[in-house]
Amino acid sequence: MKLVAMVLAVLGLAASATAGGMLKAGDTFPVWQLADQTGAKVSSADFAGKTYLLWFYPKAMTPGCTAEGCALRDNFAGFQKAGVEVVGVSFDDPADNAEFIKKHNFPFRLLSDTKKALAVEVGAADSPSRLWARRISYLVGPDGKVLKAYADVNPGKHAGEVLTDLAQLKAVK
Repeated sequence: MKLVAMVLAVLGLAASATAGGMLKAGDTFPVWQLADQTGAKVSSADFAGKTYLLWFYPKAMTPGCTAEGCALRDNFAGFQKAGVEVVGVSFDDPADNAEFIKKHNFPFRLLSDTKKALAVEVGAADSPSRLWARRISYLVGPDGKVLKAYADVNPGKHAGEVLTDLAQLKAVK
């Protein structure tokens, strides 16, 4: 455990019980800043006061990631109606993400976590040496807190699952 804390300190991340593990509903989502497919910086501050789905995917243009991205695209109107921004994250560079968007006509941004710092912090990777992000997602509320964590994502069904959860969360309010 000391080694993990040392690695996190070198990376500038706080050692916490959630490092390398999933956050849970009610946890504050970490502050982050990553480049999108155009190279522009996007940060958690850009989403202050908004609900967003941050979906981690292993690799652009692979079958599972394509299925998940296309399902999110095909259900995008439902996310817009619910007031939810959709944002993907992988270890791919911006150019690969731009190609992925263009090929599949994605209406949302894809972010590059090439240093893998956010992935390690939220459980999408155990360490910066991991080659691909785990397929996980977080639904983050307008207050920056996790509304729902998805540790087991089925690429073709995830969009529908999130929309169902959004409807249930809205009904509870």
